[in-house]
Amino acid sequence: MLLPEALRQGAVDLSERESRWNYALVGSALGVWDHNHRLGTRFYSDTWKTMRGMAPEEDADGDYEAWISLIHPDDRAFVIKAVDGQNAGDPAYQIFEYRERHRDGRWIWIECRGAVVEWDADGTPTRVVGTDTDITARKEAEERLAHMSRRLDLALDISDIGVFEADIAGGTVEWDDRLLAIYGISITERTTVNETWMSLIHPDDSQRVSDTIAAAVETSSDFHHEFRIIRHDGAERVIRAKGAFFTDGDGCQRLIGANWDVTEEVRLNAELQRAKDLAEARNQELEAAKESIEHLALHDYLTGLPNRRYLDRMLEERAQVCRTGELTLAVLHIDLDRFKQINDTLGHRAGDAMLKHAATVLRQSVRASDFVARIGGDEFVVLCTINVTPKKISNLAERIIAELCRPIRYENHDCRFGASIGIATGSGPSLDAKQLLLNADIALYRAKSAGRNRHEFFSTDARRRIIASKRLADDILIGLERGEFVPVYQPQFHARTLDIAGVETLARWQHREHGLLTPDRFLSTAEDINVVAAIDALILEQALADRKLWEKDGITIPKIAVNVSSRRLDDPNLGKKLRALKIQPGTVSFELLESISLDDCDDAVIANLRQLRRLGIDIEIDDFGTGHASIVSLLKLSPKTLKIDRELIRMLPQSSDQRKLVRSIIEIGRSLNILVTAEGVETMDHVRILGDLGCDMLQGYALARPMPGDQIPSFIRAASWRHADGGTQRVHRKQRAPIDAQLSNKSL
Repeated sequence: MLLPEALRQGAVDLSERESRWNYALVGSALGVWDHNHRLGTRFYSDTWKTMRGMAPEEDADGDYEAWISLIHPDDRAFVIKAVDGQNAGDPAYQIFEYRERHRDGRWIWIECRGAVVEWDADGTPTRVVGTDTDITARKEAEERLAHMSRRLDLALDISDIGVFEADIAGGTVEWDDRLLAIYGISITERTTVNETWMSLIHPDDSQRVSDTIAAAVETSSDFHHEFRIIRHDGAERVIRAKGAFFTDGDGCQRLIGANWDVTEEVRLNAELQRAKDLAEARNQELEAAKESIEHLALHDYLTGLPNRRYLDRMLEERAQVCRTGELTLAVLHIDLDRFKQINDTLGHRAGDAMLKHAATVLRQSVRASDFVARIGGDEFVVLCTINVTPKKISNLAERIIAELCRPIRYENHDCRFGASIGIATGSGPSLDAKQLLLNADIALYRAKSAGRNRHEFFSTDARRRIIASKRLADDILIGLERGEFVPVYQPQFHARTLDIAGVETLARWQHREHGLLTPDRFLSTAEDINVVAAIDALILEQALADRKLWEKDGITIPKIAVNVSSRRLDDPNLGKKLRALKIQPGTVSFELLESISLDDCDDAVIANLRQLRRLGIDIEIDDFGTGHASIVSLLKLSPKTLKIDRELIRMLPQSSDQRKLVRSIIEIGRSLNILVTAEGVETMDHVRILGDLGCDMLQGYALARPMPGDQIPSFIRAASWRHADGGTQRVHRKQRAPIDAQLSNKSL
């Protein structure tokens, strides 16, 4: 019988053992469970609850169906079978793994260990106790390892790399299937793979390979080499191998290595080397060709001078020198005068000879340090980078002009041409090379405008004028788009009756800033940008529209005269455009300036003049007496009217010679059946004298000034011109009939 003290000590020992057991369980992260079927109780430890996301104080009711619903669908059937086997005491199911849904929604892996610990009298299990362990981290690590292994196998398969592993102490070598395939070794030879491998190495490489491996084994150092093999099928392949030593977990030294077939790579490298050798063999020839190409890219093929591309490079280089130093950069822009005439008369071969001569003159006229370039056509540029004065540059320009003006003998012809030179200079940190070249171009424009065969220095005034001209050109184009060009009309009168004979249509520009501008403000620039014909067409269309408005207002204007430029007469589509306007025959006349060379009209002009007659459009010669229309050209052109220039009319009251000259023109017109109109009729004396001289029609401020189209009806109704001389104007009724007859005949 145990003594009370012994009993107490035994209870203490039991409590301590239980406490240690509990601590061990907590520290081991094992979740303990206990199913007592006899008592109908189920116990789950705090760790068991925690690993599932439950709170330690939470009650786990052990509901079997609820627990089964948390099992992963793919594992559920297996778990039911495993639990049944474990409850029956089947050793095969004492340990099994499955996935269970955590409280936070993720899946965790559980390793379940369980065993029957109590049976009833008939041997039926009544109590099962076990532990659950969260092995999710282990499973993820295994999956990562398996994934890495799959990736490695895939990489090795893709790259056709074979792997071997050797036990140095044991003298055994293991090859994988890829390595066997590389060497063409069959499965039956796997047992003697080391001997087979040595027999496959090319005889010329065998000793070197053996020495490499022996040295690596002796020093336990990594190696990398390349050798040839001759497989059993006779194929010669090139193998590249790498090996590295390591110590395994048992402390044994092992060698792991990789072999791969580089035959195609070696073959390709050999071909590349042969190509490289061939390229190097041709290197000298290619270098020479490169130098030739670079020279052609930077030089003019005809003269051998540097071209525009080379000029741009040198211009910036010379400018940089002048920005940082005390030197001045001078740019001379040279354009050959009368060069086109040589090309047109003697041909392009002669022109080429002149360009070569000009290049030689420029080279000989400048210093060796100066830069000469041909930038296109008959234009050249010289760059001088020295401490120059305007006088020195001027002397250089004069010397070049003098040399270029000397006659050149070409195929028994003396060819003469000259040169115009524009000069611009600059220095200092703010030097702008591109602007300097532009300034020289502006100066060249001034030199050519001033008479050619001369040089001009750039000035800011010239630049301002060019900028203003450019702005004016832009404004003209905008004005055309906006319809700012409008007609005004100056009435024309029969000299004998002072009845309205027609109106001359004059172009005006209703400028949005400067008001109404006359042609002297814009015509020259319009000619430069080739829009005079467009202005003529616009004015004609508006004049036709105004004439229709006058007719609706009860005013009939017998004829409207409009100016036509020489460029419009060259337009091959002029007839088509005029037919589209549906002009009533006999109501419109085109005024041609006498300064247009009527003797040298080309085929296009002659054809257009014929079309004008077919359309019923009359032709008038404007400013007659100031140009160069000959009697022959008048006969060929057969105009309806001549308009005597105002300069011949102005001095009629004071000069008998002028009256004789005007009378002669009127008589020439009458003899050729051509009507004569006098412009510049400024006084009533002009009206009287011209009537006495037999002039047909009058136009001038004495009778009417130019006016907008909407003022024409009121002007005609007022007839104020008939009283301009205070009632002293006499109408020569006796001479009116012949005049009317003449007009009638001309209409026919």
